[in-house]
Amino acid sequence: MDDDRHVPVPRRGIWGWMLFDWAQQPFHTLVITFVFAPYFAAAVAPDAARGQELWGYATGVGGLLIALSSPVLGAIADASGPRKPWVLVFSVIGVVGCWCLWYATPGMGDLTFVLIAIAVAVFGMEFAAVFNNAMMPDLVPRSQLGRLSGSAWGLGYVGGLISLVLVLGFMSASPESGRTLLGFEPILGLDPLSREGDRAAGPLTAIWFLIFALPMFLFTPDVPRKAARSGAIGRGLASLGATLRRLPGEKSYFSYLMSSMFYRDALNALYAFGGIYAAGVLGWSIIQIGVFGILANITGAVGAWLGGRADQRYGPKTVVTWSILILIFCCVLVISTTQTEVLFMPVAAAGGTSSLPDIVFYAAGALIGSAGGAIQAASRTLLVDQVDRDKVTEAFGLYALSGKATTFIGPLSIAFATAFFASEAFGLSAQDAQRLGVTPIIVLFAIGLALLPLVKSRYYEPATAG
Repeated sequence: MDDDRHVPVPRRGIWGWMLFDWAQQPFHTLVITFVFAPYFAAAVAPDAARGQELWGYATGVGGLLIALSSPVLGAIADASGPRKPWVLVFSVIGVVGCWCLWYATPGMGDLTFVLIAIAVAVFGMEFAAVFNNAMMPDLVPRSQLGRLSGSAWGLGYVGGLISLVLVLGFMSASPESGRTLLGFEPILGLDPLSREGDRAAGPLTAIWFLIFALPMFLFTPDVPRKAARSGAIGRGLASLGATLRRLPGEKSYFSYLMSSMFYRDALNALYAFGGIYAAGVLGWSIIQIGVFGILANITGAVGAWLGGRADQRYGPKTVVTWSILILIFCCVLVISTTQTEVLFMPVAAAGGTSSLPDIVFYAAGALIGSAGGAIQAASRTLLVDQVDRDKVTEAFGLYALSGKATTFIGPLSIAFATAFFASEAFGLSAQDAQRLGVTPIIVLFAIGLALLPLVKSRYYEPATAG
């Protein structure tokens, strides 16, 4: 992990690795969050509730496969050496899955093929990221890891933003008006009635990935092969077993995996339920939610970039800590805002309206985007601090496992809390029950924050950054 062990990497190799985040982000932006997932639930599945259920099953299966296999394959990869072959294999799987989403036509009868495609896309794309992340410590000295991770994550947000504007502005059109969000007819002759613009999010993600992931494969150096593959499997499994037995005794490493498990689950739940909350409590339209998403992507890019610089100066643990505090404040701000209240104080007379709640919610979204970008970038660096260089792929595998193993906690706790406050015993309105229903997110962030003092971090002052 020391800087004197680092072999200089050409600038094009650094940019090639950073472009992988740019290449992959449209999968999360277009497929998982803003375009294909809502389209699937609203138009492909029999009804929205059933669509949400099926989407959860498909993405859950993909996540479960990652959780079960990522530590094992990560340990094998560390024992064998190179990471690019693993990235390539899972990239191909992810691209095929994304391409197949084109065949998700409105109202189709048998959804088996599409559900398998969704699970395959999640499995391939997220697994490729595990091995790509593991390449990071070999590219720059430890003193520059924070800036590298933050810049790459910020670049990814920009890629997601551009792809989202491309789809919503020029491809995805309303079946009623035949026009896109920017008022244009869809390009490439995409048919609004058969929702071809929404379905094209899958193939566009695949093509985008193929183009922009290529520089990483061509220019970014990989570590040399250590041994024959057959021997690597046995050593990798033995190494993983030893790590798991030793892990509870490694207070910093174990505490970090536990801490990140909770705060990442809280962040994912905040992203997932932000739009639902805005629609239910503030009565926002799809266009307003779309603007909210674009704003969060812009501030996410800025937050990741600035967070990377703060990481280099103050260390990743400091960035993670402050990001969690900001996100907790945002949660309180969101919960205390309705169409007539801000911070639980009335801002509109009875029967009147005020634009202040909308402005506050947009501001909260901007802060959530920036803090979310910073915390995700710094989390990669803080994980690298917990292990030796020859264990980093295994560590990212365990990181993926800890993140996937508890992804149900956030959504289920919100569902249970909402149902609890909506019960007749409380006599609350649906909006008030929805507001209080998202309070478990604050608890999850608080648990993650409480575990951070046990985590150690190595960082360098600017003067030693090289």
